[in-house]
Amino acid sequence: QVQLVESGGGLVQPGGSLRLSCAASGRVLWIYNMAWFCQPPGNEGELVAGITSGGTTRYAEAVKGRFSISRDNAKNMVALEMNSLKPEDTAVYYCNADIGGYSKSSLYSRTEYWGQGTQVTVSS
Repeated sequence: QVQLVESGGGLVQPGGSLRLSCAASGRVLWIYNMAWFCQPPGNEGELVAGITSGGTTRYAEAVKGRFSISRDNAKNMVALEMNSLKPEDTAVYYCNADIGGYSKSSLYSRTEYWGQGTQVTVSS
């Protein structure tokens, strides 16, 4: 019903920047909360940044001051500006969204969706 597609990952040198984006498509009426999670090699996934429909943001301590999450409701997108990247930022980043919408039978539902992930590698 809904798909999340991430983009913007890649290889960057330490100190560099990347902009990840995630677009939701399908039967999207409203996106309540959006977030980025990461899965570093050898570690469990963790919240990197989140943003509510009201614009309230939340960041992991390790990325505060370096990353910035934003959203474009008109485009059903969420972005993560990643600055001053460090090797420890290397991970697969997953887009997460809490989305409400109507089915073909006009039933409203609110469901959490995940993207497939985009690889971010920070290395010299």
